[in-house]
Amino acid sequence: MELILWRHADAENSSPDALRKLTDRGRAQAARVAAWLKPRLPQPCDVLVSSAHRARETALALGMPFAISAGVGVDARTADIIAATDWPGRAGAVLVVGHQPTLGRLAARLLTGSEADWEIGRGALWWFRQTGGGTVLFAVLDPELA
Repeated sequence: MELILWRHADAENSSPDALRKLTDRGRAQAARVAAWLKPRLPQPCDVLVSSAHRARETALALGMPFAISAGVGVDARTADIIAATDWPGRAGAVLVVGHQPTLGRLAARLLTGSEADWEIGRGALWWFRQTGGGTVLFAVLDPELA
């Protein structure tokens, strides 16, 4: 199984939180990461997205169908994302478009077995693979490098 964690791109600082939109910078970040990611995505790949507007806008840049999932939303915990993605038991790949601090905590949990407050920057993605030897960090991409 492959699990790709993509933090939503740069968003407005406004309220209500669920309706925050991407900034011009955020839209550019999402487009760059999507252009890098789309030709590399394994198939099949399910895309699970937070219901927050900024996460949906980020996912739309990929140009693929996606499902809104409360399990990856603003209030999700690492256990919620693990359950929503069926990590590590699902065949294929899952792309999650979600939020900090949960994505960073999940990254720490996948690699160390314990949650920690690791930072995943706005618009960045971390790609994990489950192998016979355990979890491997396959790629990390900052939107400025895409």
